[in-house]
Amino acid sequence: MNAKPDSWPRQIRITPGARALEIDFDDGASFFLPAEYLRVESPSAEVQGHGPSQKVIVAGKRDVTITGVDPVGNYAVRIIFSDGHTTGIYAWPTLYRLGREHDRLWPAYLEALAARRLAR
Repeated sequence: MNAKPDSWPRQIRITPGARALEIDFDDGASFFLPAEYLRVESPSAEVQGHGPSQKVIVAGKRDVTITGVDPVGNYAVRIIFSDGHTTGIYAWPTLYRLGREHDRLWPAYLEALAARRLAR
């Protein structure tokens, strides 16, 4: 599910220890998004490629943290991660979708890692 076109974040917080991003939307939805999850689902071309068949399974990010969050216009944020990844621009609908679909996307990621014998 995508955010409604009129759904905007009311508040964005980095948790103590920078292990997650908490975001509250004005439609009442609130999400706790772990840094590792945000990193491996980054909307960047480096992770997503240029089509669904090009998505990269990113391994070894269990200990990644968020070192910064920079606004991008009034439509997104750039999340800066401790591993140096800075190219993901997380538009509000992307963050909303990642929150809503966490229970589906995270297990699928873990299964993809296991299938490739990769570690978090």
